[in-house]
Amino acid sequence: MEGTKVVTLKPTEATPSTFKDYGQVVEASPDGQEFGPHDAQLELSRGTPRFYIMHLENRPLRFSSITHHTNVTQCLGSVGGHAWYLGVAKASVVDSNEIKDENGKKIVQSHSGHSYVPPDIEDVQVFKVAGSKFLKLNQGTWHAGPLFKGDAMDFYNLELSNTNVIDHTTHNFKKDNGVVFLIDE
Repeated sequence: MEGTKVVTLKPTEATPSTFKDYGQVVEASPDGQEFGPHDAQLELSRGTPRFYIMHLENRPLRFSSITHHTNVTQCLGSVGGHAWYLGVAKASVVDSNEIKDENGKKIVQSHSGHSYVPPDIEDVQVFKVAGSKFLKLNQGTWHAGPLFKGDAMDFYNLELSNTNVIDHTTHNFKKDNGVVFLIDE
């Protein structure tokens, strides 16, 4: 990785309060409990929902690109409650045809049609998720992962049927910023 800077990040345990800027941590609730703010607040109206088990292999604790979806609130959780990690940055979708935002940062036009400001290196955080809970990502939240220590893991995934085809915007930190993130766990 000559010429590439390695940024090491310590994970924070994903809890409702630590993850609130990126989405929700949804934990087990008693059967029969009424719908409320503790439940995933979903946006699935822009397409056909897709709920499936995603099998991932070889996702070590490092990443150099990060993705967001603007049409859906994606939900991810490990089958079996095994520990996993997710790199995130706050949503940075903007409603503008300008070249720069109010802070002078470059605005980029996504192939999906929306405009956004690329995430800053300093804004990337990593969360550890363990146990019987899942993450609901707010629309536009940048995310890298799921990442994990083992060779393979299965994840529940709720998104739209065409999320990865028409609503998949990626920022490559290695190419654009010369940075790779390493999770120190």
